[in-house]
Amino acid sequence: MSQGTLDTDPGINSEGLGLYMLKRGVDVALPIKCKKFSFGQSNPTFMIIDNIGKRFVVRKKPDGELISNTAHAVEREYRIIKALGDNTDVPVPKTYLLCEDTSILGTPFYIMEFLDGRIFVNPLLLEIDPSERKNYWKELVRVLTRLHRVDFKKIGLTGYGRDSGYYSRQCKSLHKVHDGQAASADRITGVKVGPLPKFYDLIQWFSDDKNRIPDDVSIVHGDYKLDNVVFHKTEPRIIGILDWELSTIGNPRADLANMTQYLIDFSSKDYDSLVNQGESSGNSSLNNSTSPINLIPNEDEMVRLYCEYSDRDYPLPGWKYALSFSYLRNSVIGHGIAARLARGQASSLNAKQASEMAPRSIMRSFEIANSVSPVLPVIDYSKSSKF
Repeated sequence: MSQGTLDTDPGINSEGLGLYMLKRGVDVALPIKCKKFSFGQSNPTFMIIDNIGKRFVVRKKPDGELISNTAHAVEREYRIIKALGDNTDVPVPKTYLLCEDTSILGTPFYIMEFLDGRIFVNPLLLEIDPSERKNYWKELVRVLTRLHRVDFKKIGLTGYGRDSGYYSRQCKSLHKVHDGQAASADRITGVKVGPLPKFYDLIQWFSDDKNRIPDDVSIVHGDYKLDNVVFHKTEPRIIGILDWELSTIGNPRADLANMTQYLIDFSSKDYDSLVNQGESSGNSSLNNSTSPINLIPNEDEMVRLYCEYSDRDYPLPGWKYALSFSYLRNSVIGHGIAARLARGQASSLNAKQASEMAPRSIMRSFEIANSVSPVLPVIDYSKSSKF
């Protein structure tokens, strides 16, 4: 539930940043202090506290040479947050400025308001009264459908992404990003990260016309999930969606799949670990009706809610394809964290743990895809990857 700030020196020129904020017309009382958020693997994120206690948030590109510029596009992030905030009822933070002048903080960055609310990391919502937990997940679905109903062209986002071929584009993009990450070498040992197991098999499967699903177009957040939204301090109401760096125009199933996979990928070990984070009493068996996992929606409930709130037919066509692809994509994100760890560029204390999720995510992708139609091997990975 914490927003996860650190008291360590974040290495930002606070004096220079404060003066720049004043120059750009931001109502800020100098001097300012900076703290780094512990969450967020990709773009470093900082809290700014001014002399009277007003808080702001800075998101910037990582320092150093980047494997992929598109994966750290704070400029796009700023554009979509501002467009949604100025023109829709989708809850987003207020934006103050975008700076592309690298002389200020070393890389481009933007500044937005700090949302004083709750961010939940544990999907079981152990901090919440058991009778209320489903209401938080329902709100997550409700706000997602609100986003997907936005006419992106009417709010100035024409050209933000193509109107068709979302999964084809994603396959090409993931392929390119994955290969760049695989070629990354440890800065000390020189050992390359290497490819993910079954990655090329799955890319071939998703690209096959017989498996592909029909186009469906909306704004896609790109990483919509429980810990990328801020809830009101006391109500099951979202006051802001965060982390828009992967947003585009695409298939709305992608957001639903990304959100839902965090509810269904519970091994017994994972589940016990989550329960032990905050709730030790009672029977926590996965099969017990009063256990925490049974007090939040399951996969089918989430899909049904989405169809109800968005006036879509149930069952949702192409759902397993979208879910499998979401696992593949998240495995590449974890693979990227491993690559940044190797290069000394990881931005979070939790980066090592997140990178270790990549192999398991891609195996879940394989299992789901293979349940739809066989995934045929195209390469032997056994001698080419540390994964």
